[in-house]
Amino acid sequence: MPIFEFRCSECGHVFERLFLGPDEKVQLSCPECGCETLDRVISQTNYVMGAAPGVARPKLTEKSCSGGNKCFTLDLPGPTR
Repeated sequence: MPIFEFRCSECGHVFERLFLGPDEKVQLSCPECGCETLDRVISQTNYVMGAAPGVARPKLTEKSCSGGNKCFTLDLPGPTR
């Protein structure tokens, strides 16, 4: 049962919505203003990354993206596929 976050494009209010199953039909609207134009946002996590001595740490790499913007990639240590 995933919980998704949405931001209202009209008033900017951010809210969560629990979905009970993949077949659930819902009509989403902002609980503050009733607008139905919403953007799904990436939820913040409550995960602290740290490592014991001798264990690989996450690596943040800065890149140059389209339009001259800066982008970042987070490489997490662990098994690869």
